Amino acid sequence: MTSFSKEKYKKNILWAPWRMEYIEKCDSPGGCIFCEKPRQNKDKENLIVFRGDSAFVIMNRYPYNNGHLMVVPYRHTSELTSLRSEEKTEMMDLLIVCQNVLNQVMQPHGFNVGMNIGRVAGAGIADHIHFHIVPRWDGDTNFMPILGHSKVVSEALEQTWAKLNDLFSSFACEE
Repeated sequence: MTSFSKEKYKKNILWAPWRMEYIEKCDSPGGCIFCEKPRQNKDKENLIVFRGDSAFVIMNRYPYNNGHLMVVPYRHTSELTSLRSEEKTEMMDLLIVCQNVLNQVMQPHGFNVGMNIGRVAGAGIADHIHFHIVPRWDGDTNFMPILGHSKVVSEALEQTWAKLNDLFSSFACEE
């Protein structure tokens, strides 16, 4: 049986210092980013790739995979049941647009789509509901998250934003 070696363990640690920004923001009091970001009209800086009438699409600044998008209603609500008919319709339409854009730009093999409603369900921003759409590829879960407890995102957010941004307008107009 192999004994635990503190020195050996230290050599195998993979650092992800960019995660500290996320941890600190989660712990800091402040307003709702899903309300604040659209008001700032800095779409590229805030990673907003599309604005609809009652909902918008924003890239996840701390993505699970390249192309991780969120569809968010402008109206601040934590309850799915409080969404208005036009909000529900536009959010579903935008999920389809997201899938079309991601298919064209990134050619994923599949998608995870869902909501985490409430903090105990895993919602990082529990007070403002939002859909996640995460592109997936065969083999995208590898040894890094399992052994290194780190996720490798292979493209800068700004590069992904540039690839996605222009296509949203063309796909949204087709609907």
